[in-house]
Amino acid sequence: MIKQKIGVPKEIKNMEFRVGATPTMVMGFVEAGHSVFVEKNAGARIGYSDEMYQKAGAKVVPTAKQVYESDLIIKVKEPQNSEFPLMHEGQVLFCYLHLAPDAEQTRQLIERKVVAIAYETVEDKQGRLPLLTPMSEIAGRISVQAGAYALQMANGGRGVLLGGVPGVKPAEVVIIGGGVVGTNAAQMAMGLGADVTILDRDLDRLRLLDMHYGGRLKTLYSSPQIIGKLLRHADLIIGAVLIPGKKAPSLVSKEMLKDMKAGSVLVDVSIDQGGCFETSMATTHSEPTYIVDDVVHYCVANMPGACARSATQALTNATYPYAIKIANLGYKQALSQDPLFMKGLNVHHGKVTNAPVAKDLGYEYVDPSTCLQ
Repeated sequence: MIKQKIGVPKEIKNMEFRVGATPTMVMGFVEAGHSVFVEKNAGARIGYSDEMYQKAGAKVVPTAKQVYESDLIIKVKEPQNSEFPLMHEGQVLFCYLHLAPDAEQTRQLIERKVVAIAYETVEDKQGRLPLLTPMSEIAGRISVQAGAYALQMANGGRGVLLGGVPGVKPAEVVIIGGGVVGTNAAQMAMGLGADVTILDRDLDRLRLLDMHYGGRLKTLYSSPQIIGKLLRHADLIIGAVLIPGKKAPSLVSKEMLKDMKAGSVLVDVSIDQGGCFETSMATTHSEPTYIVDDVVHYCVANMPGACARSATQALTNATYPYAIKIANLGYKQALSQDPLFMKGLNVHHGKVTNAPVAKDLGYEYVDPSTCLQ
């Protein structure tokens, strides 16, 4: 077994309090013989004190620079501008990357010859995205909470209560995308009593949703014409489309906003991959919304960070088996043994090893298995 130096930095994205490893996860690394360096106060805001990490066997260090001297960096969100200079050639970065809409981050990782493994492109035997799923579940649920809040008059909305009241009809909620995000959004919206319609182009998925929820949920095959028609009556529209690794398709144009009701709300859960509304721009938890043509836009790029403790626990439950495999075997052997895990490799020593990222950003694609040899 290879003994690794593992670094867990404090997240520095706006209002991001999740952390890449819990004390329990750290204990697992230490018991396996690895050294773990955790940045001071990395988990303090969500109840994971420096003392808890120290008791788990980690060394708590005062600066990010000391953390980034490690062989393997485990974090949550993509590195920010101040973190790039701290990285070194051959360092393994394991986190969410969302490279397709982010040319600058991709360039930095290529130039620094980092080994970048993205949570969001790892697959399982069923073709699902096991390291994205827990955050998609949370984001789907938060999207309805955020949308309901944005619909209030004080927040720019049209003053509609999602579930209505006796004698008053509920809000009309349209969800574009029937995957994990869309399903969780539908569950929350229906639970609050809204009138919910979900769109998708996968008929098998629509059949499954219809069988599961029956008449409580309307299902429609997605097309530009159907989306345009529904937007005219919708109070809340949630964008929940994902093409793994690729930039999200733009499904609602600026022109279509003119047909929407003043004070209606768009929530773009696809914003991490560039957004599925033409007018989407990434926002933060401190300034989550803006208005275009009287339509409120909520486009926070790290939505699960709003519930950072729950999100950290859900994320690390999923990432730990993969992270310990990288630590114990080294990344080359860990990825080579598991072709589905290998799909997470996006950048390797200056080469782009994810086909959708390479296509969207204009790089030559290099097969990851070739790199690992």
